[in-house]
Amino acid sequence: MPAAAKSPPSEDKRWRIVTGTMRRYGFSPDALIETLHTVQESFGYLDEDALQFVAENLHVPPSRVYGVATFYNFFNLKPQGEHHCVVCMGTACYIKGAPAILERLHHDFDIAPGETTPDNRVSLTIARCLGACGLAPAATLDGEVAGKLDPNTAVAKVEAVLK
Repeated sequence: MPAAAKSPPSEDKRWRIVTGTMRRYGFSPDALIETLHTVQESFGYLDEDALQFVAENLHVPPSRVYGVATFYNFFNLKPQGEHHCVVCMGTACYIKGAPAILERLHHDFDIAPGETTPDNRVSLTIARCLGACGLAPAATLDGEVAGKLDPNTAVAKVEAVLK
């Protein structure tokens, strides 16, 4: 185990929080998910420099860090908008109209899954399952679950947070 962390990508003080998380877990590879959560909470997303910094300090291959970061829906590899909408595309939601919701959000806000509006107000992503199948079709907006959606309701909810 290293006595001290390798130098962070910048002088930004938020790296101290990230290093503190790794130190608390003894720079163990088992701290990978917790450390990525700390980076995400501190910076809002995981960029290439952050992934490399975590890999070097936890002594895991960069491919493993990237694999974990891309496997879990929680992690973002690009800066996110002020508001975050996640549309469920699980089987129940898909069958009950999630594609129409995505199409309408794309039409009204000129945004596709994985993108952020040019004004950085809204990011749109999809999830394989939100675990709210009884509310299908479902989405989250800024972490709050909305169920039994239709395209008009989904657009109205996004417009409401933008006011």
